[in-house]
Amino acid sequence: MPDRLDITWIVLIGLALATILLPPLMPRPLLGNAVLLSLAAVKGRRIALEFMDLRAVPAVWRGLVSVWIVIVLLFAWLASAFVSLI
Repeated sequence: MPDRLDITWIVLIGLALATILLPPLMPRPLLGNAVLLSLAAVKGRRIALEFMDLRAVPAVWRGLVSVWIVIVLLFAWLASAFVSLI
């Protein structure tokens, strides 16, 4: 039976492959950027919870790290949206 880190590795590899394979399938660049950044958010959260061992800390810290990941990716998406408007 694989442990939690093995499952996380498999999920991260699958998300990395999806990151490579999805952009040519997206009809609009802005939608493609949103999908890629949402995959990055899932990867970042999995890495924070498993490899930084945030599952063992209080929920406030997990929430702060998750909010930080979402804010960084939101700024990245807004920057890509701004560039696509220019």
